[in-house]
Amino acid sequence: MRKSFFSETVREKALSVAGVEKGRTAADIGAGTGFITEGLVRKGLRVIAVDRSEVMLAEMKKKFGGFQVDYCVGDAEKLPIPDEAVDYVFANMCLHHVESPPKAIKEMVRILKSGGRLVVTDLDEHSFEFLREEHHDRWMGFRREDIERWFREAGLGNVSVECAGEDCCAQSCCGEYARVSIFVASGEK
Repeated sequence: MRKSFFSETVREKALSVAGVEKGRTAADIGAGTGFITEGLVRKGLRVIAVDRSEVMLAEMKKKFGGFQVDYCVGDAEKLPIPDEAVDYVFANMCLHHVESPPKAIKEMVRILKSGGRLVVTDLDEHSFEFLREEHHDRWMGFRREDIERWFREAGLGNVSVECAGEDCCAQSCCGEYARVSIFVASGEK
């Protein structure tokens, strides 16, 4: 399903911005079926995959059985991971589903080690109401300046919010078509 919305370009941009290094530990928040996790394990990282859905995590277990992946049922606003446990935190298309994005960002920063990086890829602000109705989006994307402010308020430095180089495309059940740009935001603890 993800392939109909955007390509691996988004994942490669996120991993590049993070500067991931083999042997490190990363958390994939709102992991779904493992889009970000797949890129991380291919680069030799240990991954903690967090998702609200046990069904999604079960699908991931089938895909990544031979890799170092820990699976945790949890919410982005209350992560089941200890303080300063990971080198990287990734959240791909997760923030627009949470109740409080600033709270989720603070929680992601909590689990980062000093010097660790948070990378979020999500939708720019848009007006496609069908995404809220049909895809259960809580937020109609985000203004990049808000994301930057939330990162800084959470204690991150070297904050950057830029274009991911790709748009997210979706079609409603009634034929309405949406094309929304994707941003990549990063910051260092």
